[in-house]
Amino acid sequence: MEGRRIALSNLDKVLYPATGLTKGELLHYYATTAQVLLPHLRDRPVSFLRYPDGPDGQVFFTKNVPPGTPDWVTTAEVPRSEGPARMVLVQDLASLMWAANLVTEFHTHQWTADDPDEADRLVFDLDPGPPATVVQCCEVALWLRERLAADGIEAYAKTSGAKGLHLLAGVRGSSSERVSEYAKALAVEAERALPRQVVHRMTRSLRPGKVFVDWSQNAARKTTATPYTMRARSQPAVSTPVTWDEVAGCRSAEQFVFRADDVGPRVRDYGDLLAPLFERRRAAPLP
Repeated sequence: MEGRRIALSNLDKVLYPATGLTKGELLHYYATTAQVLLPHLRDRPVSFLRYPDGPDGQVFFTKNVPPGTPDWVTTAEVPRSEGPARMVLVQDLASLMWAANLVTEFHTHQWTADDPDEADRLVFDLDPGPPATVVQCCEVALWLRERLAADGIEAYAKTSGAKGLHLLAGVRGSSSERVSEYAKALAVEAERALPRQVVHRMTRSLRPGKVFVDWSQNAARKTTATPYTMRARSQPAVSTPVTWDEVAGCRSAEQFVFRADDVGPRVRDYGDLLAPLFERRRAAPLP
């Protein structure tokens, strides 16, 4: 594969008992989605959420370069409060398949390895507190989209692959700290505008029936599930880009559950709905 020899293991192992999806099928998913997935991984230090025995087995984060990583896999030294660390960069199909063979959910920062001091993404994680669902997340997302647009920032949406919705936007010229401050201010504003629907604090007792607008994932140390990653959940759900028409038309949580075999047809129909994030001219400075 791209001149690299990769040993793929346990291809018949069932990872998702609810659907029977095997490790071989997971690897096939990542191989066939690589064209749209790789741009979202490239140049971004990757944290792996690993679940080698499936979501019902042991699940653990790997941030540093895992033992046994081939020497041809690109790595980068990244700053951390406790001192610099070395992390993996998934730059090509070969390194994607090596990482996927570890049974991995991919998480990335809102900055790139070549410029960790400047954030190039803004993200909101909209997390519903039952009985609220992604339907209520969509309502809040539409408000946030308009509010961001008022500041000249164009937002895009994807499912979290779990219960909620993620909003992403391209930004430039700001540190992670500044983006976090801006995102928090908008989350507070959303709560004031939609007090029965929104909470901006993580406190569990405040969240039932409301949408938690999590602004904190803009912090430099935080990561967010990468677009098109499969999630370590009971179902093989994928964090999938959606159109704003789909957001506006969401009437049930089932509408926003996309599994591995749903993604290929969507990519054929829509391409990568998040591709504008790579266009520097669309990245806006914060007000």
